[in-house]
Amino acid sequence: MPDEISRIRDKFYIVATSSMIDPYRLILKDGDVFGVFDRFGDILPLGKKEQGLYFGGTRFLSHYELKINGVRPLFLSSNIDEENVLLTVDLTNTDFYGETGIVIKRDTIHIMRSRLLKDRSFLEHIRLRNFGEEEVSFTLEAAFDADFKDIFEVRGIKRKRRGEAATPVYSKRELRLGYTGLDRVKRAAVIRVSREPARATGRALSFDVRLKPGVTETIDISASCVIGKEGAPKKDGFSRMVRDARRRASAVLAESAEVHTSNAQFNRTLKRSVSDIRMMLTKTQHGLYPYGGIPWYCTPFGRDGIITALECLWINPELARGVLKYLSAMQAAEDDAKKAAETGKIMHESRSGEMAALNEVPFGLYYGSVDATPLYVVLAGAYWRRTGDTALVRRLWPSIESALHWLSTKGDVDGDGFLEYVPDEKGLRNQGWKDSQDSVFHADGTLAEGAIALSEVQGYLYAAKVEASALSRLMGDESGAERLLSEAVELKKRFNEVFWDERLGTYALALDGKKRPCRVVSSNAGHALFSGIADHDKAPRVARTLISELSFSGWGIRTVSAKEARYNPMSYHNGSIWPHDNALISYGLASYGMTEEFKKVFSGLFEASLHMELQRLPELFCGFHKRDGVAPTLYPVACSPQTWASGAMVYMLQASLGLLFDAKKGMVIFKNPVLPEFLSYVYINDLMVTPEKSVDILVSRYGEDVAIEALRKPEDVNILILK
Repeated sequence: MPDEISRIRDKFYIVATSSMIDPYRLILKDGDVFGVFDRFGDILPLGKKEQGLYFGGTRFLSHYELKINGVRPLFLSSNIDEENVLLTVDLTNTDFYGETGIVIKRDTIHIMRSRLLKDRSFLEHIRLRNFGEEEVSFTLEAAFDADFKDIFEVRGIKRKRRGEAATPVYSKRELRLGYTGLDRVKRAAVIRVSREPARATGRALSFDVRLKPGVTETIDISASCVIGKEGAPKKDGFSRMVRDARRRASAVLAESAEVHTSNAQFNRTLKRSVSDIRMMLTKTQHGLYPYGGIPWYCTPFGRDGIITALECLWINPELARGVLKYLSAMQAAEDDAKKAAETGKIMHESRSGEMAALNEVPFGLYYGSVDATPLYVVLAGAYWRRTGDTALVRRLWPSIESALHWLSTKGDVDGDGFLEYVPDEKGLRNQGWKDSQDSVFHADGTLAEGAIALSEVQGYLYAAKVEASALSRLMGDESGAERLLSEAVELKKRFNEVFWDERLGTYALALDGKKRPCRVVSSNAGHALFSGIADHDKAPRVARTLISELSFSGWGIRTVSAKEARYNPMSYHNGSIWPHDNALISYGLASYGMTEEFKKVFSGLFEASLHMELQRLPELFCGFHKRDGVAPTLYPVACSPQTWASGAMVYMLQASLGLLFDAKKGMVIFKNPVLPEFLSYVYINDLMVTPEKSVDILVSRYGEDVAIEALRKPEDVNILILK
């Protein structure tokens, strides 16, 4: 394994040494605890070995398997409900033989497993029912194990030393599996059962069950993640916990606008997207924060959180409020090379866990991101226009000023006016959203070296200066506002001169440390449309490269064109398709009035979602060309759900509607709205305009035209339609 990692020159590569045994996974998350289970509801150390119950960057449960008479049951069905609260699995027995032949026929015993997460624990309610005509006796066995691996170990990193595992201890219907890490933190998986097992041997609990015809018995099993001297939390009755969990889930997004369309399949995709975002929201002391993705990135990420908040800003600006407050609190207050921290920078990620605590990985609190800082300023400006919340902007203003200072000083490594990063050899070599080792390269495939200026990052910088100009004016600093606007205009001019490649017909991927352009056709150029930095005469040519057969697979836009030296449709960043990437590009296409190109991308990605489990768009999928009757090819170690991927459909719908806001004027704006063929109407209920006022709106398509109708609107709220 170490040799494999060194060959690809990426210390933090997610290793896949074997295929999935079964690609179908059941995912639950509540707060900082999440679980990855197979379709049986088990946790098995098979395939990629990512299944488990995790908390605080550590896998607390690495094996949980249910058997009847020593045999795995037969699978019937499994599902996660629409709220992502309750996991249910239906199983039955195999044929059981005795000395005289079959003693229990298959399909006699129905086993229903229902599970939810709460308070760093999972609680499972197992219901056993005899549908046969005779009394049956059998043994139900639950086997457990806990390896207490750090998430980076699960990803493939080999440690020289590990902590010490404790001997399993069983007492009073409780099995305790413990571990003391090298960080001297005691961790334990505490398993509790609702009835005394007949046998407790090692890490397995066995229950003898006798059922008369038509009789049902239940067993509850919980597994809690315990740190230090904490005790396992007490559990309420299962039904009550389900009701409470659903109530909490509904309350999290209670202020969100509700969307219903003419397309039932799109409604399901959108509902799953919103439910996944809700599940990934985690309460912090600064408000709700959308964690990155399961299993590898279930922790706060700066860039991911900002983009998710932007995607969801129109339906629920509360997410942006939580993201801005959290990132402001975590903003670098001093320089620290070990963390890639410089005063004013916005963090890349924050992690707990044994390896982070011991600095075996640099990501405890890590700032190796070149784009989180400008995007933070972009979000602040967008949030203010959406809500008119001047009080929060005033509170955040010192953080915004500090971020702007970093952008104009240390963020500009060589003083040329562009925003650059120097590869971090101990952390992330590349520090844009495409942060794998080989994602920034020249036309011949050689990797870019030196201080690297990514094309999309210059667009984020431009948008940040435009937004900051408006916020400076809001704060009463007219001269600062004029200066920032002037800097934005100059940046746009220089960007279009330096990054434009006439032969490619698009913007170069990046400039290397010697200011040589990386002449590569990539999706990065599409972000120049999202940010508004692209000249209007160049935008149509960028769009043509993005939707050409070399870049557009039929499902979405690839990260790089199929003609590039490092193109590989199965790679992480060099030929795959990322939903959030496509969403940002689509927003840019719509903003520049390129309707047909926008509809092509929107329709392709929506169609891709129809082939995904639960209609859930994953972090990424492979960039193979679309073939009739064949689903998109999945990427083997993609996170699913991944929050900014979940927000993709939400954002693309906003782009389709051309929906903008001016909260201070109480105005909702529809700029060049367009609906694709798969949508004939969109109904938006309870769309917030100001904290006190909301509207209900119906958007309908008539041929190529779109009509906007206000079904409910306060008198002092205005709806402006621009065509």
